[in-house]
Amino acid sequence: MPFQIRPGRAAALLLSAALVAGALSGCSLLSPFTTCEGTGARMKELESLPLLSSPPPGASAPRSFDGSFSECADDSGDAWLSAGRTYVYPGTRQEALDHYRKAAEADGWRFVPDPVPGRDLGDVCFTKGEDGRAKMFTLSFPPARYLREIYGPEAAAEFATGSGFEITAGSEADGAKTSCWS
Repeated sequence: MPFQIRPGRAAALLLSAALVAGALSGCSLLSPFTTCEGTGARMKELESLPLLSSPPPGASAPRSFDGSFSECADDSGDAWLSAGRTYVYPGTRQEALDHYRKAAEADGWRFVPDPVPGRDLGDVCFTKGEDGRAKMFTLSFPPARYLREIYGPEAAAEFATGSGFEITAGSEADGAKTSCWS
């Protein structure tokens, strides 16, 4: 008796094979937002968030580089948008954390605690918006070696006189829900 596949099963097998091949190759057929094309409006929205331009008193942009950054990265499947600022700050980490926690919560952001008890990465994360409008906001304190590698020795020297921090707003290109702690 010859081996036969019914037409409905053939279509299901073909679709399954295409999805597996796409996953193995790093390509996705499920999301229309796999590239940065057409994300300009969403990027402008992130860049103009009030939290990015509301540093604590005494914080300033570094003298050795602009301190502002934004990008759309589409090399991992779905496009990810991010905009942020780097600041030199003479205050303590706790003062920076208190400032952004108060400002974020006043603007409707929700603090998301780190799910691993006792882990002190020095990062905090907030989320805002529902699916389709979701975004996240992080505050981090990069080590001097990171600053030296990314921004050069002048930046590392400038940050050695005080503390530095980075704030970043991020979002999927389509505003899909995101998770602070993957």
